[in-house]
Amino acid sequence: MILLELFWSFFQIGLFSIGGGYAAMPLIQDQVVTLHPWLTMAQFADIVTIAEMTPGPIAVNSATFVGIQVAGIPGALAATFGCILPSCVIVMTLAFLYYRFRNLHLVQGVLGGLRPAVAAMIASAGISLLFMALYGTRTLPADPKRLDFPALLIFAAGFLILRRRKVNPLWVMAASGALGLLLYTFF
Repeated sequence: MILLELFWSFFQIGLFSIGGGYAAMPLIQDQVVTLHPWLTMAQFADIVTIAEMTPGPIAVNSATFVGIQVAGIPGALAATFGCILPSCVIVMTLAFLYYRFRNLHLVQGVLGGLRPAVAAMIASAGISLLFMALYGTRTLPADPKRLDFPALLIFAAGFLILRRRKVNPLWVMAASGALGLLLYTFF
């Protein structure tokens, strides 16, 4: 019965936590601390901390850790499956609908309108990351003297290597990290 309760609780969390893992935290707290007193508030805080430190989505990590605390490995499987099932069903449904109706003029118009917005969002995130790396702020600072020259050199070298040679980006990232460690440690 506890496995079904874990599954159902995290199914609801996965279904209604629109906005990512951090948006799910109040829902998880309500389910595991208030509604079902499986954890104390201190234990919940510990689980949130562990979920943030481990790789992967925070909501899925939290579901796994809560499941382990409540019912061991079967509990972890039930909670994790409950958390990811709604997203899988929604994505599969949207994929089915897209493949079924992709030739409709209305669908093509909607997707055509979304492309520039998605490209702008990706560009905005990339520019913010670039400014954060080069200036330490998310926007262009008023004082251009704050430019981090080692970061600029590493970025330019990595960009040129990726554009001119067929190198795996993971190797460029690893080399950039090693070069940054070397530059910032000794200079």
